[in-house]
Amino acid sequence: MTGARALVRDRRAVIGFAILATFAVVAVLAPILAPLDPNAQPDILRTRFLAPFSSGPDGTTYWLGTDRFGRDILSRLMYGARISLTVGMLSVAVSVLIGCVVGISAALGGGWIERALMAITDTVLAMPRLIVLLTLAALWEPSLWLVVLVLGLTGWMGIARLARAEVKGILARPYLDAARATGVSGLRLVWFHLLPNTMTPVIVAAALAVGNAITLESGLSFLGIGVPPPAPSWGNMIATGRDALVHAPWIAVLPGIFLVLAVVATNLIGDSLRDALDPTTRENPAHLPLPQRTKR
Repeated sequence: MTGARALVRDRRAVIGFAILATFAVVAVLAPILAPLDPNAQPDILRTRFLAPFSSGPDGTTYWLGTDRFGRDILSRLMYGARISLTVGMLSVAVSVLIGCVVGISAALGGGWIERALMAITDTVLAMPRLIVLLTLAALWEPSLWLVVLVLGLTGWMGIARLARAEVKGILARPYLDAARATGVSGLRLVWFHLLPNTMTPVIVAAALAVGNAITLESGLSFLGIGVPPPAPSWGNMIATGRDALVHAPWIAVLPGIFLVLAVVATNLIGDSLRDALDPTTRENPAHLPLPQRTKR
């Protein structure tokens, strides 16, 4: 409850959750809120590169303009939020699941099991992630689920190391010995004692990883090996507008602004979660008043 109050009082958390909640609502209600079909190309020669707040030949108002194919930018931004947020959330969920399983198994197994799992983790961690992403994405036909799996399977290593360190620290605490002495089973020990105390830093790391995953997905889509067109994502929208940046900057600038806002929001939430859930920073001594010196 104290952590929840701290989040409510933290302006970073309020701003971050407000931005992400707005994007989430827009993404879910995109079929209702979007004024036009995001892939519709009515009359390319007469509707391409229309500036924001312009009207087409049929009287349709394009509030944020159109791209080189005459597609409505506002509608594509709304549907693009669906893909970018879905990739970010699901890929981080895959990373957290794999990382927690590997890290907790290594800490509980000990011995050769721990050494083997950590050797695998360090080996994968040593590989350049961008090169691995480019290689895996180039081997198969790009799709939404492929991007989710590729990002998830290449982002679990830090979570695994973090979970292992936390479990090792918890296992050395006295209340674990007391729980074992009372006859608590191994599964109950893991579920009720290890997992709740391990998930605090994992949740913080996951919140920060969402922004990284959204950025990586946009980078892959920008390079043409992410979510394939004509499905809109913020990354391929930026790629579509890079050649027209001089005379039609809204095509690339607007999705870039949305991307930056989403990443900043996840970073704000991650920082606020860290301060709210970490008892060592919940009451920072630096904010406490200095003791007054008594006069003699």
